[in-house]
Amino acid sequence: MTLSGRLLVATPLLLDPNFHRTVVLLLDHNDEGAFGVVLNRPLPVDVDSVLPGWEDVVSVPGGLFQGGPVGLDGAIGVAVTPDEGVPVVDRFTGEFGLVDLDADPSDLVGRFTGLRIFAGHAGWGGGQLEAEIEEGSWFVVPSVPDDAFTAAPDTLWSRVLRRQGGDLAMLAHYPPDVHLN
Repeated sequence: MTLSGRLLVATPLLLDPNFHRTVVLLLDHNDEGAFGVVLNRPLPVDVDSVLPGWEDVVSVPGGLFQGGPVGLDGAIGVAVTPDEGVPVVDRFTGEFGLVDLDADPSDLVGRFTGLRIFAGHAGWGGGQLEAEIEEGSWFVVPSVPDDAFTAAPDTLWSRVLRRQGGDLAMLAHYPPDVHLN
């Protein structure tokens, strides 16, 4: 079963600093591995300093995001693409797609319901993500387009857990460091 288009929400016990309290949008998942971007790690870098002209196209807050620990020297544009006329490199499950960052950004203003640019990505080899899910490192939950383009990425982890209801909703209040409690 593919998990493409779903969210990985780090469990409170996942302490790896690359993924502690992260929410990852899985863009592709198959037998060979998985590929996604961390949605809640804004960087103190303006998009225009890396990709001039794109600042007016991206969703608020308009900075660059760290998509994961892999390939930090590359940029990935993820968008909700409402129509086929928008230049995308690849369209994934649901409404999400990768944007062609070589396109002229002035042609794309107003064409997306959401666009975010990520430095790097998160990746797993075949079976690796499934093993991490089995060991309890990740919750797999449905995504909504607003998750990827939220104006409040710092609270995304708690909000995604809270909307799941039940036991997961209770974890939304789990302290960042239980030893300080």
